[in-house]
Amino acid sequence: MSALQQSLGQFLDELASSAPTPGGGGAAAVMGATGAALLSMVANLTIGKKGLEDVDAEMRTILEESERLRAEMSAMVADDVEAFNSLMASYKLPKETDEQKAERTAAIQSALKGATAAPLACARAAAAVVRLSHRTAEIGNKNVISDAGVGVLAAQASLRSAALNVYINAPSLKDQEFASGAVHELEALLAECGVASESVYSLVKRRLG
Repeated sequence: MSALQQSLGQFLDELASSAPTPGGGGAAAVMGATGAALLSMVANLTIGKKGLEDVDAEMRTILEESERLRAEMSAMVADDVEAFNSLMASYKLPKETDEQKAERTAAIQSALKGATAAPLACARAAAAVVRLSHRTAEIGNKNVISDAGVGVLAAQASLRSAALNVYINAPSLKDQEFASGAVHELEALLAECGVASESVYSLVKRRLG
């Protein structure tokens, strides 16, 4: 059963168990998907509301994007499990001969690259949710604007959590160009969204009065 087919209780039970997956990477994706879902909620409770007609069209665009991001990040729970399983399988490959050792090393490096790329993709999507949250908080229905604040915090937590999964794998990569590029991109996202998420949080507090 995929994470999307599970109840929240089942997912949390598996997260709490001694099984290696789902883990922090899957949790990061769920946090990001939660953030996107909250932006969708604000959009849905803004669209068609009396007195908010002037932002209706823009909110529909926001809703389309937040739903795209929610679906993308929901699927990343399985991507994280797949990346981890691939890495574990590569470590179990035989290493009796020089040829086997070379094949095993190549497989490990390929799997490590995948295990780095998966959380980096999650970080990119989480950053997109953070960016989307600003306008959502700015023009969304004031009665549910606190949900936009929770959404940006969830997305920021997702980004920072995904970052840890990049940091743990990147140092083991022999492809230094890929590793340094991933870390450089990640740190740029963290710097940008750290400021942006605080800005949205402050905006929400101001709108709450």
